Amino acid sequence: MLNRLKSAAAVFLVLFSLITLSSPKLDMDKLVAFTREKYDEDAVKRIIAWRAMIDNKQQLPEQEKLKLVNQFFNYFEFVDDIRLWGKEDYWATPLEFIGIRGGDCEDFAVAKYFTLLELGIPMEKLRLGYVKSLTLNQFHMVLAYYPTKTSMPLILDNIDGEIKPAYKRKDLVLIVSFNGQKLWLNKQKGKGKTASSSARMADWDNLSNRYSMEQFMSEE
Repeated sequence: MLNRLKSAAAVFLVLFSLITLSSPKLDMDKLVAFTREKYDEDAVKRIIAWRAMIDNKQQLPEQEKLKLVNQFFNYFEFVDDIRLWGKEDYWATPLEFIGIRGGDCEDFAVAKYFTLLELGIPMEKLRLGYVKSLTLNQFHMVLAYYPTKTSMPLILDNIDGEIKPAYKRKDLVLIVSFNGQKLWLNKQKGKGKTASSSARMADWDNLSNRYSMEQFMSEE
């Protein structure tokens, strides 16, 4: 299991870098039309609310942005990949997650990650973390926010909606964390060592294409 998590993380180091380096101007008319055609009017409302949050809340303090984004996505429904996508493991883009209004723990964490990046949170302050949930006795994903390089992270989670410092989440054991810059192997809350991997997983290769605003806006 650990090797699979490390492999997935390694691929996302590449994909996140590609995606976050590309920031074409968003065409809301096309985005709304695409959402209406693929989903429904309720999905259109969610997409508009999502983009309004990003456009209008840029000046908030960082921790207020965390609360806003965490609350926005935690209203969504948890749905297993096999039920939603017919696959054991599928990482939805934020557009897919918002369109359907549901997904599993990876989808919650990824949507929060990208949204906070768009709200101006520096990438080095954010990490996606694979953890072992002792309460559920299963692997789980959360988003961690580091106010400084050496500080204890705050945990954004769809299971426990309250943002808490990692030391208060005794129900979680961190295994692997990563962002668009680095991969960390970690078994202690708030601490870890940098790691590298050349592993690749073909299943994830199309994520950057599916979420690239540049490609999306080029569709007619």
